[in-house]
Amino acid sequence: MSQSNNFIEEKVMPIAVKLSTNKYLTAIRDGITLAMPLIIIGSIFMVIASLPVPGWEAWLGDIGVSGYLWKGVDSSFGLIGLIASFGIAQSLATQYKVDGVAAGIVSLASFVVVTPFISGETGSGLTVTYLGARGLFVAIILGLLSAYVYQWFINHNIQIKLPESVPPAVARSFSAIIPGAAIITFWLIVYALLDSMTLPNLHEIAQVVLGGPLGLLGNNIFGTVIVAGLNSLLWFVGIHGGNVVNSIMQPIWIANLDANQAAYQAGSELKNVITIAFMDNFVYIGGGGATIGLVLVIGYLARKKNTSKQTKIMAPITVVPGLFNINEPTMFGIPVVLNFMLLVPFVLAPIVNAVVSYIAMSIGLVPLTRVVASWTMPPIISGFLTTGSVSGSILQIVLIVLDVLLYLPFFLALEKRFKAQEENESLSQKL
Repeated sequence: MSQSNNFIEEKVMPIAVKLSTNKYLTAIRDGITLAMPLIIIGSIFMVIASLPVPGWEAWLGDIGVSGYLWKGVDSSFGLIGLIASFGIAQSLATQYKVDGVAAGIVSLASFVVVTPFISGETGSGLTVTYLGARGLFVAIILGLLSAYVYQWFINHNIQIKLPESVPPAVARSFSAIIPGAAIITFWLIVYALLDSMTLPNLHEIAQVVLGGPLGLLGNNIFGTVIVAGLNSLLWFVGIHGGNVVNSIMQPIWIANLDANQAAYQAGSELKNVITIAFMDNFVYIGGGGATIGLVLVIGYLARKKNTSKQTKIMAPITVVPGLFNINEPTMFGIPVVLNFMLLVPFVLAPIVNAVVSYIAMSIGLVPLTRVVASWTMPPIISGFLTTGSVSGSILQIVLIVLDVLLYLPFFLALEKRFKAQEENESLSQKL
């Protein structure tokens, strides 16, 4: 075990730390996180518009409310690509210690520049088709490149500088003119070249170049198993696995959920099993490693008289947060991190959840997810909300039972170690 610890500390940890602190991955994570409230708000509108109550949707249509609720969905969920383009650039520029807001605005304008307008009788404008999840890949490209170029201009002092007597807000606005003009002009030229040669627009190209490879990993159960395993292994060495893995995979998962939402709205068949809601609410129940099973085992054992003091102390600080998918107290309190006695269930539990959930949804036992629930939403409730069916809650109950059975024998072995340690300490005190 000491050799394993040394290998992890010397070989694995440095790589994992570099990944978790990488500026670009951090920027992608922060940008998508900035858009997350819109995803949740849009999902709330959709839940209201499509409650699984007989005659509910027809009644909403009869009273003239249904269309407004779906507009609420499009006006929130349908803008996440646009918002992410701002957030990604803002985060990266801030990490380079330049004005993140200005860089974000330039990136947002660039996003609009490369997005095709639609024409109608009342004029031309943007469509939510590309402003939402389908625009996430372009948001990532533009956000990262625009922010990097912006900071290069500023850090090389290629900017308009005003006297110190000028208010800071005005000075920052003028500083953004030269780099902003260069960046927006560049993206305008890219759009013009693609359009003049009747080639696909940048959104469609990004969907093929980035969405294709990521889709191979994120749209099938084999890739999902790999992702779930990597997430657990990163957590095991003390790195927030979600911050690394999800930063890469979230765009495809969100796009899949958006496609399901659009299909439901159109009355078509939902096709994507693996979505952001699938991962958050069925694979990672209780957090990374599906630790809901572990905290329930701890809570059960803590009620027994002969349980170790360590388990009794850990129960109140791990069980309640764990029910709301907050597992940092569990990760670092037991700890799970670098605890080889819990490594097997920590890796296996989310993988088992993924496989069982995928099978249940693929064969039609449980409806596919079409909305997101807040990541702190307790299981059973979240299963109903994300699928619109009680069968979603039943599936989560089955998964929780499986997770408990996976964690139970391993934690019982750890419990024996806790007791042995406490007995040795008691004997040493008496001597």
